[in-house]
Amino acid sequence: MREIGHFIGGKEVKGASGRRGDVFNPNTGEVQAKVALASKSEVEAAIANAEAAQPEWAATNPQRRARVMFKFLELIQKEYDDLARLLSSEHGKVFADSKGDIQRGLEVVEFACGIPHLLKGEYTDSAGPGTDLFSLRQPLGVVAGITPFNFPAMIPLWKAAPAIACGNAFILKPSERDPSVPMRIAELFIKAGLPPGILNVVNGGKEAVDAILTDSRVKAVGFVGSSDIAQYIYSTAAAHGKRVQCFGGAKNHMIVMPDADMDQAVDALIGAGYGSAGERCMAISVAVPVGEKTADALVKKLAPRVESLKVGPSTDAQADYGPMVTKDLLNKVRGYVDKGVKEGAKLVVDGRNFKMQGYENGHFMGGCLFDHVTPDMTIYKEEIFGPVLSVVRAKDYDEAVRLPSEHEYGNGVSIFTRDGDTARDFTNRVQVGMVGVNFAIPVPLAYHTFGGWKRSGFGDLNQHGPDSVRFYTKTKTVTQRWPSGTKEGAEFVIPTMK
Repeated sequence: MREIGHFIGGKEVKGASGRRGDVFNPNTGEVQAKVALASKSEVEAAIANAEAAQPEWAATNPQRRARVMFKFLELIQKEYDDLARLLSSEHGKVFADSKGDIQRGLEVVEFACGIPHLLKGEYTDSAGPGTDLFSLRQPLGVVAGITPFNFPAMIPLWKAAPAIACGNAFILKPSERDPSVPMRIAELFIKAGLPPGILNVVNGGKEAVDAILTDSRVKAVGFVGSSDIAQYIYSTAAAHGKRVQCFGGAKNHMIVMPDADMDQAVDALIGAGYGSAGERCMAISVAVPVGEKTADALVKKLAPRVESLKVGPSTDAQADYGPMVTKDLLNKVRGYVDKGVKEGAKLVVDGRNFKMQGYENGHFMGGCLFDHVTPDMTIYKEEIFGPVLSVVRAKDYDEAVRLPSEHEYGNGVSIFTRDGDTARDFTNRVQVGMVGVNFAIPVPLAYHTFGGWKRSGFGDLNQHGPDSVRFYTKTKTVTQRWPSGTKEGAEFVIPTMK
């Protein structure tokens, strides 16, 4: 049985707590590895290691730090496919989707390669008589990221790359469900020239998380996961004086206007709703057709597409999506479908009892499609995180705008229409953080910023883009004056530039 430890001081170390978690093969349901679960003392050792290494890294000029990022990109390209297969084997994503997971993470590493430009401060010459003003961006010190199972490459890279490029040391606590890719990422960073201790990986559960949140040496924490845990991490870390950015759950709506290209809208819903078995925070889980005629046409085209989805093992290149990450999550999603039926929604396509021949113990579930879902139902209010799409019929455009705007989550939303005026009005009025127009999954590129509103996001700064540099640095402003030799005497009022 393969044993996975921690990555501290530039190398993998065995766990010392005596506690281990199971890493499953989602295709078969079998345990394929054991991962060490860190104790508080092990997390503290990783933090101490990072604290010792960080000052020298911060003193390394930004261009040299950027070279490590460039070298990392070169190294990861050489084992891109192997890394994607490793990701698939623990998460259950199909191979192509795993490659996309890695690629979206690498795009943020590419952004971090520009760190010499991104760290430039501001300068004002002769702000006053003989006086100049300038600002510096300096690293925080030791920072941490707590990342989810659904993107075991992308989110760790979104967090770690900007933090490290800015001169910080980084503690990564990835999901214990699929820990191998984060461990390999750390190894490749060391191979790329990152000094030992600048990126440490500790695997574990709540004890490891709480150790990070309460340790005074950790200056900032980033998190992606469920909203309840995001709120806990945000409040706990903030209470201990840390800078915090936390991203939680989602209930992403896709508005389908009567003038939309229906085939295009259906293609978008199939990919965005069922890709990766719905285990995405940006998955479309609610379709909102405007008007009964639009709704009838949409459901008529959707149903056969959902029925014909090809579900298969993550090794099947022809599969649309693979198994879910754990049996517990599979059972939870089935429970949501049961509740939807009980509360009166119409289950148009039922994938609960799907079985994969030869993989009967795998974590597979067929696509489910609900119609006539209403806002008071549990399947509308809560994030399901599985291959389940709900159709909520809106009587008019204003109701379609209100539905995502009034939902407690505000991560992403899309509208499909041929009318530019409608699209423009929608993007301005809807109360959601990321908006797509004829684009189902509106995840911004790396040089913009990613973040939701309401219970989808906690904190003032978002992920990647310019906000990541702001989050992982502190601004120091310098006012300097060189005496001209003329004695001016003491001043007892606040200095001004009058």
